[in-house]
Amino acid sequence: MSTLELGIIGNGTVAALIDPTASIQWMCLPRFDGEPIFNALLGGNGAFSIALAGQVSCTQTYIRNTAIIETILTAADGSSLKITDFAPRFFDRGRLFRPASMVRRITPLSGMPRITVFLRAESKRGERTILRRRGVSHIRFPDEDFDFRVTTDAPVSFVMDEREFVLDRELSFVLGPDESLSDNPESIASDWLQRTLHTWQEWSQRLATPPEWQEAVIRAAITLKLCVYEETGGIVAALTTSIPEHAGSQRNWDYRFCWLRDAYFTVTALNRLAAVGTLEKYLGYLRNTVAMTKGGHIQPVFGIALETDLTEEIGERLTGYRGMGPVRFGNQAAEHIQHDVYGHVILGAAQAFFDNRLFAKAGDLEFEHFEQVGERAYQVYNTPDAGIWEFRGIAHIHTSSAIMCWAACDRLARIAKALSRTERAAHWDARAETIHATILDKAWNEDRQAFTGAFGGTDLDASVLLMAEIGFIDPMDPRYIATVERVDEELRVDDHVYRYRIEDDFGSPKTAFTACTFWHIDALARIGRVADARKMFEAVLSTRTNLGLLSEDVDTKTGELWGNFPQTYSMVGIINAAARLSRQWDEVV
Repeated sequence: MSTLELGIIGNGTVAALIDPTASIQWMCLPRFDGEPIFNALLGGNGAFSIALAGQVSCTQTYIRNTAIIETILTAADGSSLKITDFAPRFFDRGRLFRPASMVRRITPLSGMPRITVFLRAESKRGERTILRRRGVSHIRFPDEDFDFRVTTDAPVSFVMDEREFVLDRELSFVLGPDESLSDNPESIASDWLQRTLHTWQEWSQRLATPPEWQEAVIRAAITLKLCVYEETGGIVAALTTSIPEHAGSQRNWDYRFCWLRDAYFTVTALNRLAAVGTLEKYLGYLRNTVAMTKGGHIQPVFGIALETDLTEEIGERLTGYRGMGPVRFGNQAAEHIQHDVYGHVILGAAQAFFDNRLFAKAGDLEFEHFEQVGERAYQVYNTPDAGIWEFRGIAHIHTSSAIMCWAACDRLARIAKALSRTERAAHWDARAETIHATILDKAWNEDRQAFTGAFGGTDLDASVLLMAEIGFIDPMDPRYIATVERVDEELRVDDHVYRYRIEDDFGSPKTAFTACTFWHIDALARIGRVADARKMFEAVLSTRTNLGLLSEDVDTKTGELWGNFPQTYSMVGIINAAARLSRQWDEVV
């Protein structure tokens, strides 16, 4: 049975999900949102696995502070082997080398392990098996969408025939574009491994981590980095599609795209660790987004290369995770009206106007560019939309959307002041104050003693907890404290928090949304309930996979992970919570 006990390798161009036995269950080419050539995770027949005869155990770890996975398989007769998986990523000739490639090395450790290599790829969303073509030292996979090959020093005949053989020496497999390698597979694999290991460990060393929960934070940061498409700066919400939010729910969505909301949270978390390079890349993505939309409607999600058409389709031949279809490709959310996007655009760019560490600090030209977004935010803040949760059949004036429109105007005022644009600062301050007063009047429900999810509504929504984090309200304001208490009473189950408890387009939610749990942890800490916040944080950390990763949702009864994987929202929460709750270095050392 498939589970989300998966490790991730990647390099900013491609990524692969690997199960505890080192079977590659999911990999898309030539980029994150491409064709899933290995698709066993969703019921397809595409996978790259190494079967050890008589296997009785397996252990899997990341090499410390890297995105390199080592899996050790052991057989009943004591023979064992190690599988090392990574995607090459390092600087070469003045540029970052990150091809649409991955490398697999198989090393005998003891005895005479007998292995069988299974290498099967599919295309057309599971409708077509890619027929293999044998070369002297490689296997070609010709396909109309993306030709690729696997070059190896293993016996090609054994691999083609899926024949068992004795692993008596180290073997290397290099999967990548249908091109000849510049050297033999063993030399290439060895060189790329050492350079990739150094690149990741050097990057991790520069992270400004808090002293507590360091390992969890570093793993979260690396995972977020794996979700950045380096070519354009776009950041995917997750690397998968159609992992259900809970069993049989049909809440199956394709998350391999760039939600401007999710990307803002990712950039902010990495900034908190001093990994500001991602901000510079993402700022370019935002510039292009604003230029494309010309002050008009901005859709909440784009393709990682700024594609606007994300038409949703069903992959009929794939049965889905644990047989729980449908498998969706594309996402209808691109067609939604979600007003919070304007705030997330400005919030995502704001630090670039203040941070002197950046190579290209934003200035007057960028400010005028982003003012168009602020004007749009002011126009729509008091109008209905689909909201942060992308309701498909419900439209309200959502509090979280209005708050983010306020954030757009507020941050533009701050930026104008930093640029000594006094007149524009006054303009944006006035607009922010108008929105602020409206929200306090329309979103506060005196009877419920809480800010509700929609203007004039009665239902709670965990997204309103963000109002303190973005500076909309003092966390010690009695209204905010009361809201946190209502969330505690009505949306919290043990140490997990639901987005909401009302019925939506697909019925009632059955799993807690992990990002909301982290928002509640932050809120608890801000109002002084630090011990409770730390307890909740430890509880969430205990639901991570063995390799330290989180998906979108968690079953509050079993602790099982559900939803797309790895979820950037959730990994962001680890970083933010640790930064808020940890002791300082001078308290530890």
